[in-house]
Amino acid sequence: MSGTDLWTCPRCGRTFANRNQSHTCAALGDLDSHFAGADPAVRATFDRILAELGPVDVLAEKSRIALHVRMSFAAFMPRKHWLDGHLVLAREARHPLFRRIQTFSQRNVLHEFRISSPEQIDDAFIALLHEAYEVGQQHHLGRAL
Repeated sequence: MSGTDLWTCPRCGRTFANRNQSHTCAALGDLDSHFAGADPAVRATFDRILAELGPVDVLAEKSRIALHVRMSFAAFMPRKHWLDGHLVLAREARHPLFRRIQTFSQRNVLHEFRISSPEQIDDAFIALLHEAYEVGQQHHLGRAL
């Protein structure tokens, strides 16, 4: 496996940057079921975020929706009136939507947010979303993939 190849789990078919990556091996669910009972603005907020990104795998897992390229870089938990989620950045960043920041390692900083409508997504949040996408591609590691 070279530095650009992805490992595919033989049981669930998900791809990972690292061979035998630890994960919950489960079938993916239906994306729309995550939004059942939620205000239309919750789905519109999620769709607005997706529209800002390049090619991405949307993984409707049991308890969350993950966005994945070489690795997962964002996750979302739709609620009735808002969208909870997080971005993974390679640094600590500030934004009014961030509710909590957790540092797991020097290049793995989780930024939790809550968004109630697409109008809350400003240019600064979009820039951070793009930065997280680059982390998902592992460009933050200095790899040219």
